[in-house]
Amino acid sequence: MLEKRLLACFSISRRFPVKYQRRKFSVAIHEKETIDVCGKKYQRDEWTNVTPKILSHIGRNLHLQEKHPLGLLKNRIVNHFYSQYIGRTGNPIFSVFDRLSPVVTVEQNFDSLLIPKNHISRLKSDCYYIDSAHLLRAHTTAHQVELIKSGIDSYLTVGDVYRRDEIDSSHYPVFHQLDAARLYSKHEIYKQEDISGISLFENGDKTAEKQEVHTLDTALFLQAELKACLEKLARNLFGEDAEIRWVESVFPFTHPSFELEVLYNGNWLELLGCGVMKQEILANCGITDKVGWAFGIGLERLAMRLYQIPDIRLFWSQDTGFLNQFRKATPTSAVTYKTISVFPQCTNDMSFWLPEGTAFSPNDFYDLVRQVGGDVIEQVTLIDEFNHPKTKLTSHCYRIVYRHMQKTLTKTEVNRVHEDIGSEATRLLGVKLRVV
Repeated sequence: MLEKRLLACFSISRRFPVKYQRRKFSVAIHEKETIDVCGKKYQRDEWTNVTPKILSHIGRNLHLQEKHPLGLLKNRIVNHFYSQYIGRTGNPIFSVFDRLSPVVTVEQNFDSLLIPKNHISRLKSDCYYIDSAHLLRAHTTAHQVELIKSGIDSYLTVGDVYRRDEIDSSHYPVFHQLDAARLYSKHEIYKQEDISGISLFENGDKTAEKQEVHTLDTALFLQAELKACLEKLARNLFGEDAEIRWVESVFPFTHPSFELEVLYNGNWLELLGCGVMKQEILANCGITDKVGWAFGIGLERLAMRLYQIPDIRLFWSQDTGFLNQFRKATPTSAVTYKTISVFPQCTNDMSFWLPEGTAFSPNDFYDLVRQVGGDVIEQVTLIDEFNHPKTKLTSHCYRIVYRHMQKTLTKTEVNRVHEDIGSEATRLLGVKLRVV
């Protein structure tokens, strides 16, 4: 099951066929030998695949803008946790970290979370690597170990995450996640004064309900606490009468693991992923006397539903027609977005032969299209694949949908961008354009 799903983060997203996920791909070598990210220079190597277009998103910090829909949603969730979880001193028990650098190590993003070395989520076709040791975080869970090692038992992390993905109205290579974890000591689980004969751990068997090192009582307590916490959050966001359900899942860093779904407009919406933290992660942090749970949620997916925003590109828009609709909102305001772009689509197809003897991933082409066309690209879809019986070459045909958010694109403008995409695909990816 692990091999069929991207499990490097709690949020769920639609993926490409496995045959494309598993293939390696080539990256064009840039003229410059170093790359500057967040004020630090890195030496380019065979793993470098981050593009200037992607790097331009660093520092935008949409989640820190108070009147941006992502900032409103983030503050609504933070305020909920502040009000629901108060410590003995009267202060919230959850700390918030929303300014952590998006540059992380491979150790942080994968190894520390027990993600296998051969897991598909590590491929260059899925992540934006700066070099072989550093990447732009693919999930905010990458900060889990460093925060726990610093002595923090309960936290929320919020930030921008970066993942190579397909192009359509609900996918963008940069999005935002809110991640959380809470640890419990034996004293917090068992309230009685004498707990000397009680243990959180055992040398047992792993089952669907528990890890091999947890007692059944420990596992059931953590599941109950986790589900109660997230059911409250779901009802805060979707109303007290919201219909919700739990679905069993699998993640490398939790067991048991779950997804929470909410019935929204007649369809089940995947809200978040969560689970009981694997004890091995805590042990690697030097924590031997506590247990915990964790969850992660994608803010764009949630905001698109709550505010009726139809296109994920809008979150990055600086158009006042979009931003002014949230200017007077508070985190709990019921805002319904009113469409500002009624401009027509322009559609062009592009067919090419894949480079002979070189592995190819559709994500290579999608990144190139975004780099050349920017946010006038609304959608790119692989619509046909053809294997020539004699030459054994493979052809792909992609449908590219162009639409500007603020004006009508002319056919001349679209054709110019389309030609530039074809030229760059030929130069950087080694494909050979077909005239069909």
